[in-house]
Order: sequence, then C-alpha cells, then structure tokens
Amino acid sequence: MLASDSKRISSAVVAALCAAVAVTALASRADEPARAADRFDRVVLDAGHGGDDHGAEGPAGLLEKELVLDVTRRLKARIESDGVRVVLTRDDDVYVPLDERTAIANRAGADLFVSIHANAASARSARGVEIFFVALEASDDAARQLAERENAAFREASPASPDDPLASILGDLAAADQLRESDEFARLANKEVAALAASVPSRGVKQAPFVVLMGVSMPAALVEIGFITNPAEERDLASPRYRDRVADALARAVFEFADRYDARRGVPRPARDHEPAKSSRDEAATQGGG
Repeated sequence: MLASDSKRISSAVVAALCAAVAVTALASRADEPARAADRFDRVVLDAGHGGDDHGAEGPAGLLEKELVLDVTRRLKARIESDGVRVVLTRDDDVYVPLDERTAIANRAGADLFVSIHANAASARSARGVEIFFVALEASDDAARQLAERENAAFREASPASPDDPLASILGDLAAADQLRESDEFARLANKEVAALAASVPSRGVKQAPFVVLMGVSMPAALVEIGFITNPAEERDLASPRYRDRVADALARAVFEFADRYDARRGVPRPARDHEPAKSSRDEAATQGGG
C-alpha cells in the first residue's frame, strides 16, 4: 500500500468513525428505554471480504473470502440452535461495502456484531489467533498495519472532514458500556479459539481502527481465526473438521457473553439444550483434572 493511499484511508477512517459514532450513539440512546428489558437474541455475523475482494491467500491457494464465509455459516447454525436470531452481512461470494455491513447490523437491532477474518503475514512462520475491538489508535504497529490492510476494502470516499467538530465529543459518544462489552466478548472469544490446540497460540486481544467495527450501535469484535499464510495453519483452516471446531469455540463465546449480557440487565435466560462441543485440549484438561 502506498503511503498516500494509507494516509487517505486513515483520514477517511477517522472521519467515518466520528460521524458514525455520533449518529449511532444518539440513535441508540433514543431507543434505550424500549430495549432496556430486551433479552440477548440477535447477532450479526460478518464474513470478511467477498466478490472481487479475495482477502488473503494461503500458499496452497486457500482464499480468505471462501474460508470465512464457510466458518460463518457453520457458526450461524450453532447460534441459531440456541434460539438466537442470526443475520449475515453476506451469504454468498459478493462484495459488500464495509459501511453497508455496519448498516445491516444497525437495521437488525443486533446485540452483538462479529466480523470473521483470516490473518496474513509476509513471514510464513507467523501463526495464532487475534481478536480486536475498535479504537482510534491501534494497540501496536502490527495492529495498525492489519487495520490498514483490512480497511483497503473501504472504497467509498467519506464526505466528512477529519477535522469535523464531532471528533471533540467522540469520547462522550463512544458509549463506554458498549466498548467494555466489546472488550468482554473479545476476551471470551480469544479464550475459546486459542484453546483449540496447543499449536494455535493466542496473540492477544487488541484494538485498532477497523472500519467494519465503526458505527455499529452494539458490542463488536473482529476475529482473526488464524494465519492463512502459515502452511500448517492453512492446512488446518482447510479442514471441515477444524472449521467445525472454530465455529464451536466462537459459539461458546457468544453463549457465555449472552448469559452475562442478560444477567447485567436482570433478564432471565432460558436453559440451553446443549453446548457446542469442547475442543480436544479442553477435554484433555478436564480428564486430567486441569
């Protein structure tokens, strides 16, 4: 990415965040009394990339756009088994603008937004899972570079100025509770996905200015389920069995977050018929008393 392109995208990102946060935060507050007693019952799942935006590609040819759509569909089936409504930002190999993805989530009145991606690096040894929630400043340089790469799909020019006065009230409108809940879900997802196997290290929970997480009026996180550019992780990610395990792990995180979400609001939650299967590493720890 050229430096000029990076600067242009970064300016558009900041402007989009300022404008979108103001609009969605005010809308959220206006609707708050009506939704105060609502149970957690709606999730928007966002399969990254699509159409002519292929995302990253593995050394054996696995495409991120196809991988994450398949995992998203598997996760949808698991979440719906608990009676939770799931809306997909895309259910086919199509390009969906990033701002439209957040608009879909807001129209759905979702309680959680989860964007699913696969990571990439020039060093094929890079591996592991990373979970992000939104911030204007990235946690570190690697997080900043990843956000820039993902935000390259932000093709639409923003009419707003990065010097918009809305930026001065960003802190007030950023909805501290929403950010805390985004952090909470990100940590639950990190715990579950990183427990899939000893060979899948956690790279931690981080923050970065991802366009796809901006402007949503609900807790939101972006999940990098592994490095598609790592040959060993690409082989795992190509396996239907492993994709099932990823979907199970994310479903467990969603269900635990739902229980906490309702408990904070004093809303009783019906008993769950079943839980998604635990990973083999979880089962081994249980059998060993760990």
